[in-house]
Order: sequence, then structure tokens, then C-alpha cells
Amino acid sequence: MPGVDQSRLRRWQATTVVVLLVGYTGYYLCRSNLSVATPLILAEFGPAGVDRRTIGAISSAGVLFYAVGKLATGLVGDFAGGRTMFLAGLFGSVIATLIFGAGTGVAVFAAAWAFNRFMQSAGWGGLVKVASHWFASRHYGSVMAVLSLSFLMGDAVGRYILAIFLMGGASWRALFYLAAAILTAIGAATLVVLRNSPRDIGCDEPDVNADNLYSERGSESRPSGLRDLLRPYGASKPFWLVCAVSFGLTLIRETFNAWIPLYLVDVHRLSAGQAAQYSSLFPFIGGLSTLAAGAASDRVSNRNRMAVAVPGLLVCAASLAWLAVASARHSLTTSLWAIGLVAFSLLGPYSLLAGAVALDFGGRRGSATAAGLIDTAGYLGAVLSGYAVGSLVETRGWPTAFHALASVAAVSLLAAAAYWRLVNRTGDRDGRSGRDPETLRRTGLGSVLR
Repeated sequence: MPGVDQSRLRRWQATTVVVLLVGYTGYYLCRSNLSVATPLILAEFGPAGVDRRTIGAISSAGVLFYAVGKLATGLVGDFAGGRTMFLAGLFGSVIATLIFGAGTGVAVFAAAWAFNRFMQSAGWGGLVKVASHWFASRHYGSVMAVLSLSFLMGDAVGRYILAIFLMGGASWRALFYLAAAILTAIGAATLVVLRNSPRDIGCDEPDVNADNLYSERGSESRPSGLRDLLRPYGASKPFWLVCAVSFGLTLIRETFNAWIPLYLVDVHRLSAGQAAQYSSLFPFIGGLSTLAAGAASDRVSNRNRMAVAVPGLLVCAASLAWLAVASARHSLTTSLWAIGLVAFSLLGPYSLLAGAVALDFGGRRGSATAAGLIDTAGYLGAVLSGYAVGSLVETRGWPTAFHALASVAAVSLLAAAAYWRLVNRTGDRDGRSGRDPETLRRTGLGSVLR
């Protein structure tokens, strides 16, 4: 009975959202733990064994392996399937966390953390691949906005849970073991409940974006080979413009994640506790922005999601320049307003890129690869958020650093506007470009002409 099938499908779709949301939030227990445990690790090993520079090197190695892993696991995910990759990344992270917790030296710590971040890189691509099977293209923006809350709020949730154990007297090793145990429990539940596709429960799969890069083949789950998977991306100018936008926005996002607490201490003389509290505004406001941007992007003409991103990035560039001025004047109130505006104007557009936009490009056939390539470009930008931004602050001060980030936002705005203009020039508001499907596939324009 069609009505019964649709009701059953909707229940399973809701279940899938909850499982993926909780599962990817759980990933952060085994990602935030190093930051939370660092003071205890430094206290145990002392400057002669592990110092701040050592922890920084371990963290940087993790970011590098995460960026490389995004590409590798995205490619594998489109062949292996989303559920397999999501669970492999989860349990691989558990193993790496246990190894780190049992480690006794820098070499083990560095290898375990690099392995952990590499395995964690499989999570988001696996999530996107699963979503491509469960949800119709007209809901990509809204669904991926909800799922994006996992990485916006996951770090805060992970830190809060681990802090409870820390205040209870847990050692840093116990913190790692507890994180691994909780993630194992989440993984066990995910293993039982999560399904790859509605076909696994006897229902039909919803439609994909008919104008994806693979045309009618985008509804298929697996590519026929590596060349078949990658060739459409290499020929797509819109796709590389999205990667350029991801580079800039991830750089800005990771800078705020890493440096805002220290900025509030340095410039506005807050205590570490106050700075931590105020810094939580960034992901909270960003979460609201993500929900709004996702819902709005499902309603724009031609399904051109950059119509949402372009005005946001204009506000973002202006807000970063305003933050530079507020920092020079040491105005806490103005700085907090500017930070809030940056969060709202940045994180909504950012969340669209490796989520709804990746699904638009890849359909079911190449969605994990699209998300992986977009995120790889982004995390290559994020590498600059550590040493480069820190050096700029050290030599020129915070106002100069924020002016530099405003320039990054402006360049990202130009790339987003070029994408938007390209779509508007090659297709009308009804999504009929007047080009034949083969031309659309070869030029890479099909994914955005709907």
C-alpha cells in the first residue's frame, strides 16, 4: 500500500537523521579529547618529554592526515557504501583513541593521533553517502542543515561531557578510555539501526537532483570505476569554484575555533573561563544560521544555493573588518556583536558546501567524493589557520589578522558570485538551459541547473 510505505519511509528517514546526528556528534568525543587532556599530559611528562610545541606538532599532523583522508575515504566511500565508511571511521577512531591512551611517548602519540584523524575523515563522507540514498533532492538543504549541527555542536558537547569526568578526578588516560567506551556504545547502536538505503526496508529510494554531474547515472549507488567517478569533477568549473569557496571559509572557521578564546583574553582581558563561555556564542549562532541557510537554499530558483551564500559572505567580510576596528578600540561589546555576525554570515554558507551542494553535484553515485574533495580543499586552507594566523597575530596584532581574514572572505565572495553568475547565465529560472544532457555532463553545469 503506497500510503503505508510512505509512512514507513518517513519514520525510517527520521530515525536515520537521529542516528547520523548522534553518531557524528559522538565522533567529537574522540576528537576533542586531546585538547581537553593537554594540560594533564603536559603535567605528567613535563617540558623535557612533551611540551606545547610537541602538542602543536601532533595536532598539525592530525590536520594533515585529516585533509588527506577526506580525499581518500571519499573516493573509497562511493564504492564501499556510506554505512560501511561511517562505521569504519567510527570504530577506527575508537582503536586509535585506545592506542593513544596507552601510549608512553611522543612517537606513539603522534602516530595514534594521525591515525585517529585519518579514520575520522571517513565519517562525514559516509554520512553524505547515506543521506543521498534516503532523502529527496528538494530536501537536501534542510536535511543536511540538521545533520551539520553534529559538527557545529559536537565539539561543545564532547568537551562538556569530558569536562564532567575531568572535574570528577579522571586522569588523562581515563579520559581517552572513557571517550572510546562512549563512542563504542554509540557505534554499537548505529551498527544495529543504520541502513544504507530505503531498499533495505523494502521501500523505493527518493529522487536525486536530475542535473547532477552524472546525469541519469547519478541515481546509481556505485560508479563503474575511478575514472568514471572523477572525470566529471575535473571538467566542472562550478565545482572548482565551490572548492575555492570552501578553502576560504574553512580557513576563517578554523581560525575562530582555534583562536577566539585567546583573542578575548589578549585584547579584552577576560579570564580563561569567561573567554570560553563567550566563545561558545560562535557555534551556537552558527547552528541557527545553518538551519536558516539550509531551509532557504531548498527554495531558491534553479536550486542555486550560492544565492544564499553570496549575501552572507558580503556581510561576513564587512563583519570581519568591523571586528578589526573593534579590536583596535578594545570594545568588548562591539567585538562580540561582530563575532556573532561573522558566525551567522559564515557558518550557514559553509555548511552548504560539503552537504547539500555536494549532493547536488554527486547524486548517489559520487556524493562521498564530492564531499571529500570540497572538504579537502577546505582543510588545506585550514592549515593556514594555525601557524600562519598565529604568526600574523604575533608580529602585527589582532586587528591586522582580522583585516587579512576579511580579505579572505572577500575573495571567497568573488568565487561564490562567479558560481552564481555562471548558473544564471547558462540556465533560466525554471532550470531549462537549452543545452542537451551530454553537453551539460561534459561542461559540469548540469549539477546547478535545476
